[in-house]
Amino acid sequence: MANPSSATADVCAICLSDLGRGQTLITAECSHVFHLRCISENVSHGRRDCPLCKATWRDVPVVEPAGPYADDEPIAEPGVQQHQAQPAVEAGTTVTLKTHCERPAVPRAASRDGFAVLVRATAPGATAEDAEAPAPRAPLDLVTVLDVSGSMDGNKLDLVKQAMGFVVDNLGPADRLSVVSFSNDAQREIRLTRMSADGKEAAKRAVEALVAGGGTNIRKGLDVAAQVLAARRYTNAVTSVILLSDGKDNCNNRGVNLMPPSLRGGHGAGAATVHTFGFGTDHDAAAMHAIAEATRGTFSYIVNHEVVQDSFAQCIGGLLSVAMQAARLDVACAHPGVRVREVKSGLYENHVDADGRAASVQVGDLYADEVRRFLFFVDVPASDEAAAEEEEVTNKLLTVRCTYTDAATARVVDVAGEDAVVRRPVELLDGDDQPSVEVERERVRVAAAEDMAAAREAAERGDREGALHRLRVGHAAVLECAIGYAAYGGDEDDEDECLDELEQDMDEMQSFMVDEEAYEEEGRARLLSGVRSHQMQRASFQGGKATRKSSFQTKAMKSMVTLSAKSRRKQQPEESSSAPAKRRRKHK
Repeated sequence: MANPSSATADVCAICLSDLGRGQTLITAECSHVFHLRCISENVSHGRRDCPLCKATWRDVPVVEPAGPYADDEPIAEPGVQQHQAQPAVEAGTTVTLKTHCERPAVPRAASRDGFAVLVRATAPGATAEDAEAPAPRAPLDLVTVLDVSGSMDGNKLDLVKQAMGFVVDNLGPADRLSVVSFSNDAQREIRLTRMSADGKEAAKRAVEALVAGGGTNIRKGLDVAAQVLAARRYTNAVTSVILLSDGKDNCNNRGVNLMPPSLRGGHGAGAATVHTFGFGTDHDAAAMHAIAEATRGTFSYIVNHEVVQDSFAQCIGGLLSVAMQAARLDVACAHPGVRVREVKSGLYENHVDADGRAASVQVGDLYADEVRRFLFFVDVPASDEAAAEEEEVTNKLLTVRCTYTDAATARVVDVAGEDAVVRRPVELLDGDDQPSVEVERERVRVAAAEDMAAAREAAERGDREGALHRLRVGHAAVLECAIGYAAYGGDEDDEDECLDELEQDMDEMQSFMVDEEAYEEEGRARLLSGVRSHQMQRASFQGGKATRKSSFQTKAMKSMVTLSAKSRRKQQPEESSSAPAKRRRKHK
């Protein structure tokens, strides 16, 4: 028998097999890592010491009983090709980091407090659809939690079944899917199954067999989903939950937290995100938003029932193109007198060192081609460099780095980005004081998201006039910035339509502040979904308008939504429409 002490850090010291991706691991108190199944057997035989260092464990690793869901199908062997329309992440590429200073120059003798520096991170892009050998993408473990209460009976459930069929068709053979349904109670309809040809057939049969009836127990549905994930013997690189409901939880006491503890707060590589979908106008928007918020998921709401498939398509378009996991952005002050004062990072946690010399943002996961923009406000001192008046002087303000896990390869990547640099002339010349349109646009976007959030809080207090005021102020600022952006032009590589979307969003949100009925029917969901999308800088499906596109949509998302729309047109007669009539509202 081989000597366990000779095992490397990449090998389980008990079975001497690789500690590869896809198997559940456990870290003992001595910091050595083993397969969960191996340490379970050791502990069951009374062994309390580490096979590697022989340290006696004070706290014996406790392994909970696997329960009824420890029957997940083994993950695919490395090299299994993902045959679906989704493009993979381009091989050999890394995150791109660019910086923009609010102005290109600061007078040599002047100082600036709160000088804005925009850092833009762009995830590696997807390979072209006609590429000869697309790179492998990260496989997905997906649990869909579907409401089958009585209110889902009829056309709504039929449309959800159709949407699930589209999801199944577009998962690859290395992806795994489990389906959970809930009404008064919840049950797993199919184990976590690889989407091979046989797996897809089994998943479709399980979905087609769903029958509506009973109440709405969202907590029970999520409990079962959490148990399915917790009991996994194997794990794929990406884990996510999709929750769809058309009503309010009426099986638990009011105020009960609908999120199981095991699903809350996981932000590292492999943590499960819960993406929620409010179906129709009777769902609990506040609860669905809170569930998504707890796991860095998105909240979408669907008024037009016919486009539920498109909303699922957009979501899986992102999930099937995860490029980066556990990403962290780090900036450091390059000039000795520069200090970071504040960071605007939306919903992403940031930290500024006590001395202001460094700051970081926990970015999490990014889809292929996805962009994140963050504003760093720094204090810039007067330049003390001795130089002739005509000599060019520049100050390097910040250095930028990003570390993350490559989702497809599990490789840790560390990338240095573009430094933030300003010129320091003795006097400003023409153009030296021209504000950066990229920085100004991001200022306006951040302020608009804050205005939306404040408007929602005011509306919840019953202060619709106050809500309207905040939205009008934000709307005016967006319009002013859009005019400036068009006049001076932005980054030529930046094709997003963020300002147009903001203008439409804030205009539409005002229409839901006309009366309480309008706000309760759709306004709350519209604001919650819109605010979350802008603060996350990630696309969500809002309002169910088939032609509405989010500026945060990635190429992979757009491709999947286009595929879904084509699929729907083939399956549905033109006259079919279950969209509720929407009355026009005017706002002052």
